[in-house]
Amino acid sequence: MTDTKDLQQLRPRLPPARPDLPAPRRGADWMFGGVYGTVLASGLMAALNQEGEAFTPFHDASWVLVTACAAALAHGYSHHMTTHQTRSAAHRLQVLSRVLWNEWPMVVATLPTVLLLVAAGFTGWDAYGVTSVGLGLNTALLFAWGSFVALRVGYRIGSALLRGVADATLGLAIIVANAVIK
Repeated sequence: MTDTKDLQQLRPRLPPARPDLPAPRRGADWMFGGVYGTVLASGLMAALNQEGEAFTPFHDASWVLVTACAAALAHGYSHHMTTHQTRSAAHRLQVLSRVLWNEWPMVVATLPTVLLLVAAGFTGWDAYGVTSVGLGLNTALLFAWGSFVALRVGYRIGSALLRGVADATLGLAIIVANAVIK
């Protein structure tokens, strides 16, 4: 039989609670949709442009937007389904609509890519150039989202910039995957 002292040594030591730090803010949650949407737009931009096929920027822009809306609906609906409520159907529908509305940042975050593709359609920009600029822009946006969110929730500037670099790494991974796969 082990004594209490041995059990205390086996337990992981957790840092004490820091009362001087603010509690996480629910209002900051909308910013995370920006990261999701930007990663989604980067992946779609890389996947839609196939070498040897005709470049259809307007078509690609519409697919990025439709996919972002579908992903936002699926994400919101799955969150709603994980909470069982015994209230009325009208109340559940009201909660579902509120949850779905909260997914708007994911869709909005794809708009720089959509606008870039639309501009490419009007200017005749080639697929390679648009994809390169779009993936670079989205990587920069990921850095900005990560840094901004980290600052917003209370990280210091150095830590916030490191989190921005971590988010930008997602964009770099998509760029590398695009180069390797194509």
